Amino acid sequence: MILSCGEALIDMLPRETTAGEAAFAPYPGGAVFNTGVALGRLGCRAGFFSGLSSDLFGEMLEAGLTASNVDAGLSHRSSRPTTLAFVKLVGGHASYAFYDENTAGRMLRPQDLPALPAAVKALFFGGISLVGEPCGSAYEALCLREAGARLVMIDPNIRPGFVTDEAAYRARLARMMSVADIVKLSDEDLVWLEGPGDMAQAAQAVLARGPKLVFVTEGAKGAHGFTARDAVFAPARKVTVADTVGAGDTFNAGILAALDRAGALDKAAVAVADAGLIRACLDLGIAAAAVTVSRAGANPPWAAELT
Repeated sequence: MILSCGEALIDMLPRETTAGEAAFAPYPGGAVFNTGVALGRLGCRAGFFSGLSSDLFGEMLEAGLTASNVDAGLSHRSSRPTTLAFVKLVGGHASYAFYDENTAGRMLRPQDLPALPAAVKALFFGGISLVGEPCGSAYEALCLREAGARLVMIDPNIRPGFVTDEAAYRARLARMMSVADIVKLSDEDLVWLEGPGDMAQAAQAVLARGPKLVFVTEGAKGAHGFTARDAVFAPARKVTVADTVGAGDTFNAGILAALDRAGALDKAAVAVADAGLIRACLDLGIAAAAVTVSRAGANPPWAAELT
């Protein structure tokens, strides 16, 4: 099982009623939630761990996971509310108003962490769940506890506007990356983390932090994979873009699904990944993300759509 660990929330998207009134419609979302859904749809044995609410929105999130063959059995349930993100669109640009105080996801604590069964072979972490407290500490504790025995991938999906204590956040990322096997970053994330400069040199600086494999996405240009020995680039597919919501999350799932299909979903295999395995990860990640951007919202493809 690949266990995605992080935020699940409800995006409240602007709509208009038949009477012409402004309204909001609820849609399940969250970066890590999207990756878990994409993994389930790509045919992986997928699990999801988060703080989930017993409210109606929590039920909606669980239904979305179940419909995509994702097991949420390890998640911590509580009666606290679900995080809501109200979206405002101006000229196609989205801004958000988050309602996250005292929510089931935000208030996840280190003592709420489950014992993981042997079936869990890999863990994925990332998103805004690494910023807030106490949930950030909980996910970090789970990462550090399990990294010695299970494959760990991190996509910090850095949102500078959410970071209230940059020094503490950078320190958390450094600790988690030091034990991670795979780190994925956008080109913007890479600049925030390592400063401006040559991408390959910056990627090597990330590798020096501890991971064995680093992926860097460049939007419509494509994506790169780096190890200490190899650098592989794969161009993006040309598609008509509806929006880019969930593209990076789906790319992450493609990486892990490719490793799973290659029988390389373990620390030893990733540590010696060659150019062929890196390219397989890039190819599936890019193919899956191309489908996601071709349709509105975070709607990852099923495996049959990629054949």
